[in-house]
Amino acid sequence: MSTSETQDAALGERLHGLVAALGAAPVRSITGDGVRATLEIVQKALAEGRGGAEIPFEVHEVPSGTPVLDWTVPKEWNVRAAYLVGPDGSRVVDIADHPLHLLGYSVPTRARVSLDELRPHLFSMPDRPDWIPYRTSYWNENWGFCLTDTALRALPDGEYEVVIDTTLTDGSLTYAEIVLPATEPAPAGGEPEEFLITTHTCHPATANDNGSGIAILTELAHHLAALPLRRHTFRLLFIPGTIGSITWLAQNRDVVSRIRHGLVLTGLGDRSQPTYKRSRRGDAVVDRAAAVALAETGRPHRVVDFSPYGYDERQFCSPGFDLPVGRFGRGQHGEYPEYHTSADNLDFVSPENLAESFGLLTRIIEICERNAVWRNTSPYGEPQLGRRGLYRAIGATMNRQAVEMGLLWVLNLADGTHDLLDIAARAGIEFGSVTAAVDALAGVGLLVREDAA
Repeated sequence: MSTSETQDAALGERLHGLVAALGAAPVRSITGDGVRATLEIVQKALAEGRGGAEIPFEVHEVPSGTPVLDWTVPKEWNVRAAYLVGPDGSRVVDIADHPLHLLGYSVPTRARVSLDELRPHLFSMPDRPDWIPYRTSYWNENWGFCLTDTALRALPDGEYEVVIDTTLTDGSLTYAEIVLPATEPAPAGGEPEEFLITTHTCHPATANDNGSGIAILTELAHHLAALPLRRHTFRLLFIPGTIGSITWLAQNRDVVSRIRHGLVLTGLGDRSQPTYKRSRRGDAVVDRAAAVALAETGRPHRVVDFSPYGYDERQFCSPGFDLPVGRFGRGQHGEYPEYHTSADNLDFVSPENLAESFGLLTRIIEICERNAVWRNTSPYGEPQLGRRGLYRAIGATMNRQAVEMGLLWVLNLADGTHDLLDIAARAGIEFGSVTAAVDALAGVGLLVREDAA
């Protein structure tokens, strides 16, 4: 096994281990102590200090009742116990056995009911009789239990005792934020540009739909903090789905104008092919960078158009904000049967797929970091490359012609209007060849970056 393969294997196992730890956390939802416990796991993983860089981790509490855009921060929900006692006195459903057994945001309930009265409050999957579905009732007060269809069909007639020991009270919505400032100066006369990356923290125990995104964003914080140079400020958000992004947007209007690229991470460990969902703009730099990164692998992948259905990208891409934020993952919501079920467990995600997703993510970021508009400082006629030593520098390469063409294309198209992704696409050459040409030409003074002029 090569050094690279060994490193990828270690990365995959590390990510898989963090997914496992997240799955063992207390029941979490869009608010409550389960979210706080999840963030404590993330903070502990960040404190391991790989690379020696200190990572700032700030937890925010937004009070219940706070107006956020067209919404209001809901009451805080916490769970102490929830179970259903059958006619024979045994517990037929118990959240202690699986966190999906309780309908999310179930109101406190103690009652004795018949089986017929109980049935409207029971949820199963007849087409997957041995799986437990994940169901919620965030915005309508309700209560219920989720169980396998096999267990549901086996329930006998008689009286059942319902015990749902939850609280639904004024509290707060909790999210966490990591801000890693740019180390390069901001564009001349401008403000610092930001790269926003988010994942949701609200789904209980599901490994792919929830744990994989949290684990990879945690690992990404280590990676970005250790970079010697950062052109952008990176803002990483661990937020509950939908209401979390809405709350952040409502309270960070001053930040929104600085966002130049963005990614929503979810579903990163399953066996589906890597998939990127474009931003609403469709041709943002991050959209083009993701397409290039996926194509570079030479392996099956998908790039799909934006739609206003999905995860938090639909909030960031709402027409009033229209941010350049896409979504990156593997299987899309609803496309794989394990989605929102107990089958989305630790066995469903693999270390290999987690490591591959992480590698693709870092490549997308690298392309966005390197992409820029450059200007040829000697645009009248072709500059003499030989006397600047550029031909000698590439003379020993295995593919001198390709490298030479990269130099010529960059010189021709670096006119202050084309970015490097444009040049690579127009020339039909790899993005890496374009950046190599830029480094060589800038090194001898033939290029200047437009935003640094």
